[in-house]
Amino acid sequence: MLTTEFVPGAPDWLDLGSPDIDASSAFYGELFGWTFRSAGPEAGGYGFFQLDGKTVAAVGPLMDEGATPGWTLYFHTADAEATAKAVEQAGGTVRFGPFDVFTAGRMAGFTDPTGAEFAVWQPGDTKGLDAVTDPGTLCWAELHTSDAATARTFYGTVLGWDAQEMPLGDFTYTVVTTSGGGQDASLGGVMPLLPEQQAAGVTSHWLPYFEVADCDAVVAKAQRLGGKVVMPPATMEGVGRMAQLKDPSGASFSVIASAAD
Repeated sequence: MLTTEFVPGAPDWLDLGSPDIDASSAFYGELFGWTFRSAGPEAGGYGFFQLDGKTVAAVGPLMDEGATPGWTLYFHTADAEATAKAVEQAGGTVRFGPFDVFTAGRMAGFTDPTGAEFAVWQPGDTKGLDAVTDPGTLCWAELHTSDAATARTFYGTVLGWDAQEMPLGDFTYTVVTTSGGGQDASLGGVMPLLPEQQAAGVTSHWLPYFEVADCDAVVAKAQRLGGKVVMPPATMEGVGRMAQLKDPSGASFSVIASAAD
């Protein structure tokens, strides 16, 4: 379960790379009730998605030529430089090295050995998101990967995750937790890409899940707002009812109405 008591390896931030910040703000505002607050003129268009005055995500313009719209998940680190070295030693790639974001903290971006992009956040004045697991906020981080075994080893080395494999029919789902945290510290999962997905051109990627009160209602609203359904609502016993969507710009995310404990 995600909390705002951020420990090394836990998701502590996420942001959306968008070709049209106003359009993205309108979509997610209608879908989740988020409001947009600019980080200021010096931030290059970057700003925060807030819910009830709490920062729950962020959004910024696409910076690199040829970049595609998408969500980036950040994981807590106490030392971004050390994490960058660990990424390289474990077979990953440093997309951009650690740098200061004013006094808020330090960030760095990486690609894992299977091709999935992610980032880390070393807190300064900004510790991380103000709210998680509540309706309209991040509640789970899921890696869809072409090589689950390589990914498990990589993130275990770089972020110190513990992993528990769960057979699900024809494939194995891996639940990951922060180091030594046990089941209560579960933060996400590793899901192997199916052969038909890879044949269709789907590549390794991280997928954020947002908690919602009513999965079907949110999916219907997303479609009315111009989003697309990648996976229609489905119920997993003991987990919840979930669906995968794309926003109007093509950024993928999932929603889940979690089962009651």
